[in-house]
Amino acid sequence: MSVRIRMKKFGRKHRPFFRIVAVDGRCPRDGRVLEELGVYDPLVPETDARALLKGERIAYWIGVGAQPSDKCAVLIKKYGANGTCLEAQKAALERLAQSRRRVAPVSSGETVEAASAAE
Repeated sequence: MSVRIRMKKFGRKHRPFFRIVAVDGRCPRDGRVLEELGVYDPLVPETDARALLKGERIAYWIGVGAQPSDKCAVLIKKYGANGTCLEAQKAALERLAQSRRRVAPVSSGETVEAASAAE
């Protein structure tokens, strides 16, 4: 059995989402998987925050002979256990988390200072 590391497509039309998985090379694209190794969301605004990988598990599968697809090989090289863009990925994830945090709405009777002091 030849094991491949490739993407499994989820999502819907015009809204793709992929899981990076280890599969038997003979299985169809969306078929049964051996293990999930990460996710890739191409619609995330921060480019470096699009791929989240389990580096140790990917290293294991490559160590036992799994062959990554072309696209997955690029993602593994950038964001795997010893990736070249790990610092940029951490910074992008932090910026994304900051932009997703929302300020609690202020009720009509309170001022901004009173609302922040209450927290």
